Amino acid sequence: MVEPIEPPASHCLLAAQGWTELGNYPEAEAELRQLPETLRAHPEVLTIRYEIYARTARWELAAEVAGVLVENFAHQASPWISLAYAIRRKPGGGIPQARDILTRALALFPTETIILYNLACYDCQLGDQAAALGWLQQAIRLGGKKELRQMALADRDLQPLWPVIGAW
Repeated sequence: MVEPIEPPASHCLLAAQGWTELGNYPEAEAELRQLPETLRAHPEVLTIRYEIYARTARWELAAEVAGVLVENFAHQASPWISLAYAIRRKPGGGIPQARDILTRALALFPTETIILYNLACYDCQLGDQAAALGWLQQAIRLGGKKELRQMALADRDLQPLWPVIGAW
């Protein structure tokens, strides 16, 4: 079990989260630097750090942080999703590597809608439209047709499938 962050450090964490939500990433990072060294690997701190790196397109750092989260919290789906997202975008990464990460995650989280949805995006971008439709249909079965259909019709990764999705 992860210990909660207590005041006064929790105040820095909340401030960092607030600055992140406001889009002021330098201030968010300044707040995180005020935390004691012993808390810098805390999952709440790493999650905010990942968010900062992702929102500022520092994908190598985002992938590094997400990798630490996967190592320490492999029983949670969100670190796997974050890692795949960052790996897709970082230099030297790409969709095939991100797809491999989510394929491993799917074995652990077979009913996680966003994993299925992202696999649909990845396979569509890799040119396997049949596989993409299969993943998307599974995601819709689990997550609800209306919301995921709308999301898919706005997602450029799935653009080659828009005519099919639009007919659903």
